[in-house]
Amino acid sequence: MFELIGRYFLLMSKVFSRPEKMAIYRKRILAETQALGLNSIGIVAIISVFMGAVITIQMALNLQSPFIPKHLIGYAARESMLLEFSSTVVALILAGKVGSNIASEIGTMRITEQIDALEIMGVNSASYLILPKIVSTVLFFPFLTILSMLIGVAGGYFVSILTGAVNPDSYIDGIQYQFKPFYITYSLIKSSVFAFIITSISGFYGYYANGNSLEVGRASTRAVVISSIVILIFNLILTQLMLT
Repeated sequence: MFELIGRYFLLMSKVFSRPEKMAIYRKRILAETQALGLNSIGIVAIISVFMGAVITIQMALNLQSPFIPKHLIGYAARESMLLEFSSTVVALILAGKVGSNIASEIGTMRITEQIDALEIMGVNSASYLILPKIVSTVLFFPFLTILSMLIGVAGGYFVSILTGAVNPDSYIDGIQYQFKPFYITYSLIKSSVFAFIITSISGFYGYYANGNSLEVGRASTRAVVISSIVILIFNLILTQLMLT
């Protein structure tokens, strides 16, 4: 474990060394933003709308007491989306989609000796391949988090109209009840940290893949598993630091 951690930090020191040509990196950052960020909007939107809808229905079913105000259903749905679902759960899903994509892409380049060719040409292969992915995800994932929040809350509103589980006006009152803007900042910070974790760990496992195509698949699986575990650990740490 300590060897892996040491190799990871050595790779990160190589990744964040000074780039040779910034123009090339700008083009790669834009390309990676489309590949890793824009192409993830669909899955984030689908997951968020159903999460918001399910949370609203579950809250409505469990808060049947006449002593509990109905607007608390919208309040609970909003807090759930802002604090956890739009940042942590979406990050875990993106770890599977984005992380496996990064690990398999870089791993394939490693076993086909494309990375060796870059090194022979004098290119810092680690920085060239991994840094644009880190920059694009760290900058774009917060936008996915905001999108998830909006769509999740809207999903709860639409399901309240379609099913009648809660009065739509009460739901709107609950969304506005005791709103704390810092919770959005908290979620955005978490999403940026999770983006760095996903991209750097996946890049690490892909960069050090060796053997054949089966090893690339194993590296991709390890990247997703380790990224998910580290995300959960840092979720606990960030929550303790920022909310207590």
